[in-house]
Amino acid sequence: MTSRNYDSDVSPQVLDHCIGQKKLLAKLKVAVESSFIDGLALPHTLLTGPAGVGKTMLSQVLAKEMAGEFFEALGQTITSVQTLNGLLMCPVLPNSVLFIDEAHELNPSIQVALYKALEERCVFVANEQRQTVQKLDLRPFTLILATTDPQGLLQPLRDRMKLHCQLRRYSNEDIEQILAQKISQLGWAVSRDVLHQISVRSFGTPRLALRLMESIRRTSRSLGDTNLSVHHAKVTFEVEELDAVGLSADERQYLSILSESGRPMRLGILASRLGQSPEAVSKVLESNLLWLGFIDRSDRGRSLTAKGIEHVQASRHLSAQIQERESQ
Repeated sequence: MTSRNYDSDVSPQVLDHCIGQKKLLAKLKVAVESSFIDGLALPHTLLTGPAGVGKTMLSQVLAKEMAGEFFEALGQTITSVQTLNGLLMCPVLPNSVLFIDEAHELNPSIQVALYKALEERCVFVANEQRQTVQKLDLRPFTLILATTDPQGLLQPLRDRMKLHCQLRRYSNEDIEQILAQKISQLGWAVSRDVLHQISVRSFGTPRLALRLMESIRRTSRSLGDTNLSVHHAKVTFEVEELDAVGLSADERQYLSILSESGRPMRLGILASRLGQSPEAVSKVLESNLLWLGFIDRSDRGRSLTAKGIEHVQASRHLSAQIQERESQ
């Protein structure tokens, strides 16, 4: 668990500076204003959505909006009720935010202890030497749970989250705005075309877009340059083996195997062909392919959609052209 000093970074400081997620931001602004008017802490909040869409950043911004401290922990690190109780006792100042990321990793018994503590607004600490149990009241605070898998949370715990907020992937235009905002804060010189090249390879995910921009900057610096150009972007994408829409070599191999099969393929067989576990294929490789609309998952197995077939054919045509030019 960490208490973070986030005033020195270049993340948004208020909700009005956040880009995208307009309906969600409007919902949160209403909650913040209502809490201030009533003199209450922000309601306990559940943030759901794909990895990398800004759940942690948004939680930090909410703490800033409420002028409270921000405490952060990962669900998988809270392995005992004692650890949970210590975490719940951290918020002391008014309007503090306690953020638990990957909350679906919490053991069910820990989840039960958590929602009971929220309900009773206290924790019970055992003193083994005196063989007594001490009741400790909790100061008012806001619990924010973030998860990519809300079904991994017990229903009673989900019910105690008064604000349910679904974050979605961003449009390319929003991604470009986020990159431009970050670039302005960092003082980098970047071609506008580079922002577009990054956005179309980011799968609507700001974290991935920012990572690609940092990779392009490393390429630029390695060549002794200070600006980020289309050439630097092209070199970076080639080094990282990304195609025109950002697919990795593994994702392209996945599509190629399905294309060669010509019929639906079961996950286990596909994973074996890829040399990966079924879970890794299902949770990692297929995420972006599904979002792009390149594949279908059904009881019969995995298969390419019309868009997926078109992308494979276009990629093969481009590869053939490149090989022809290189052979001349």
